Amino acid sequence: MQYAKGINTPMTSGKKLSCYGSDSDKDAQLYRSVVGALQYAIITRTKIAYSVNRVCQFMQNPLESHWVVVKRKFRYLAGTLDSGLYLKKSDRLQLAGFCDANWASDPDDRRSTSGYCVYFGPNIIAWQSKKKATISCSSTEAKYRSLANLVAEMTWISLYYLNYKSLC
Repeated sequence: MQYAKGINTPMTSGKKLSCYGSDSDKDAQLYRSVVGALQYAIITRTKIAYSVNRVCQFMQNPLESHWVVVKRKFRYLAGTLDSGLYLKKSDRLQLAGFCDANWASDPDDRRSTSGYCVYFGPNIIAWQSKKKATISCSSTEAKYRSLANLVAEMTWISLYYLNYKSLC
C-alpha cells in the first residue's frame, strides 16, 4: 500500500457490507490487526469513523469484499496526508453538536447506525459512530436516539467545562 494511488472518499456511497458470502478470507488475525490500526487512526482522522465502524463488524469472519473496503481506507489516508485534527484559536467558544442516524441500514440484522460530533468553537472535540444495540421501529426513533446520545455527551462536556472553569 506504500505506492497506492490516493482517493478522496473513505467509502463508496451505497456500499452494503454483509457477513454472508462465499469469498471467505483465511487470515482473520491479520484483518483484526489492520482494522485495529485503523481504529487508532480515528483519533485524529474523524472522517473515517463511520467506515471503520462498518468494517469492525466483520472481525470474526472477514470476507474478501471486506478487505477491499479496508484497503480503500488506506488509499484514502494516503491521498489525504495533509488532513487531520487541527485546533484553531478562537475568541468565541460556543458548544455546538450535530448528529444523524440511518434507519435499519445493516442488511444482516436491520440495526441502525448513528453518529454525532461536538464542536467547541471551531474545533471538534468529540465524535462517535456506533451501531445501535436495539432495533428502531422508525427513522424518527433512530434519529431521536442519536439526538439523545448527542445531548448526553454535550451535557457531560458542559458540566466538565463549568467544573474546570470554577477551579481556575
